[in-house]
Amino acid sequence: MSLPGLTSLPALDHPELVAPRVAAALASWAAADGVAVVEIPPELADTAAMSAAYDLPLSAGVNCVVVAGRREGEERVAACLVRADTRADVNHTVKRLLDVRKPSFLPMGRAVTESEMEYGGITPVGLPDGWRLLVDARVPDVETAIIGSGVRRSKLLLPGALLAQLPGAEVVEGLAG
Repeated sequence: MSLPGLTSLPALDHPELVAPRVAAALASWAAADGVAVVEIPPELADTAAMSAAYDLPLSAGVNCVVVAGRREGEERVAACLVRADTRADVNHTVKRLLDVRKPSFLPMGRAVTESEMEYGGITPVGLPDGWRLLVDARVPDVETAIIGSGVRRSKLLLPGALLAQLPGAEVVEGLAG
């Protein structure tokens, strides 16, 4: 797997290019040998900026957004994986799946602290225990998915089908619109 103008390296061999929590998750995931990492300028961590800089289709990017809501005093958190050319259907599908009254995006400070990842680099690899992982049904069809690495200075590349195999992943029809 590679991107135009970037050198992809086996992610397992380069833990220094990912967040520590991500490196630990990769080390214990049987499918991690199918994951590559590319170093990028941190200012290109945003999917739209990276897509424009490297002439990549937005449909290759897979964004991880963290949503939370409460029901009967219990907070429910989910990381939602959607192609970058779509948006998570937070007000309907995510609300129904989490069974909460009013879902909202987890505030940036909390998302960074609890995930132990940098904003703009939050990835589904190595999520905190207790967070659900919801994967839009179109994500596994992405040939080479570009996702965060836990830090802003790199991205992970992997077949979208592997994202559906992450521990705890739930593939959901209609997660994104």
